[in-house]
Amino acid sequence: MKLDTALLTSLSALAAAALWGAGDFTSGIAARRAGILRAVLLSYSVGLAALAIVALAGGEKLPHPSDLGWGALGGLAGMAGLGFLLRGFSSGRMGIVAPVSALLATVIPVVFDAFAEGLPGNLQLAGFGLGMASVWLLSRPEKLRGRPQGLGMAVLAGLGFAGFFIATDQVSDRAVFWPLIAGRAASCGAMLLFALLTRRPLSIQRSLFAQIAMAGVLDVGGNLFFLLATQYGRLDVAAVLGSLYPAVTALLAWLVVRESLARPQVVGVGAAILAIVLITI
Repeated sequence: MKLDTALLTSLSALAAAALWGAGDFTSGIAARRAGILRAVLLSYSVGLAALAIVALAGGEKLPHPSDLGWGALGGLAGMAGLGFLLRGFSSGRMGIVAPVSALLATVIPVVFDAFAEGLPGNLQLAGFGLGMASVWLLSRPEKLRGRPQGLGMAVLAGLGFAGFFIATDQVSDRAVFWPLIAGRAASCGAMLLFALLTRRPLSIQRSLFAQIAMAGVLDVGGNLFFLLATQYGRLDVAAVLGSLYPAVTALLAWLVVRESLARPQVVGVGAAILAIVLITI
């Protein structure tokens, strides 16, 4: 039986959220030891190589130059977002920085798509609102006093991710891997140029290579599923469900590095699950 496009959009976006959440957690841990620039450059290089191998093996033809252009623009925006996110991880708490960035990355594409394609159905609108509320709850741990560390970086990261979402949505349905390759190539080139101009060292400890490489594979997998989600259906659905990745990051931070999950965060995870149900009905 053929799955309808709405369900395919939702499943692809949720897969993207799971992969992004795991990738952000892995990158955040590695960046604390390797440095942000080196961690992102290596993870992107691994992703670029993986994408190129799959595209060449699958025989995908080069798409229209506009698709490559949108892919490159989206890649640069996503690179900036990830860089600011990891900077926030280094100076603040993962369980705060990731959800705040996701909130902005959700709201901006939803507003953009409302103007571009009109409003969705009432249940989906309710799901969008609940999804945004869940991200807000995830971003407000209990007993937090003063301004959270890394909040400014979280805002900049959210703007970068929103730019990635919107640019990716402009890629035509005929293109899959090559726009993502263009994005990775543009990002790696920009980081290499920055490293050369600022004379930043790029060597990485061998013990961190496998961890950063895994983060690169997870991130590019998330990008691929998000691209598929936007091609199957609406950008706002893909953006809201894809932006639930902080729940994965927060849960991994709780399980692995023992960051505490406060009561609002637990409620936020429950709200996110209900939002998924409303959006996918």
